[in-house]
Amino acid sequence: MSRRRSLEDILQSDYLSIGELARITDLRYSTLKHYTEAGLIPFEQKEENLTRRYPREASVKRIETINKLKNTGLSIKEIGEWLVNNEE
Repeated sequence: MSRRRSLEDILQSDYLSIGELARITDLRYSTLKHYTEAGLIPFEQKEENLTRRYPREASVKRIETINKLKNTGLSIKEIGEWLVNNEE
């Protein structure tokens, strides 16, 4: 079992695991996994290592956007469409 990184280390890291992302955004692991599978959160995954690594800054910013859009009543599908049309 790997050792849990400190919050300070997580906040200084360029890439995070999904568990670390859950920890700093106060979202459930299952919620982040759902967002990832819906294509809402960017991640990198090397062929030889199946672990998904989330770019910290881009992922946190994207989650903030998702939360704002959810608060307007949009569905996950509608949020995905909005993101495609309005961001990078």
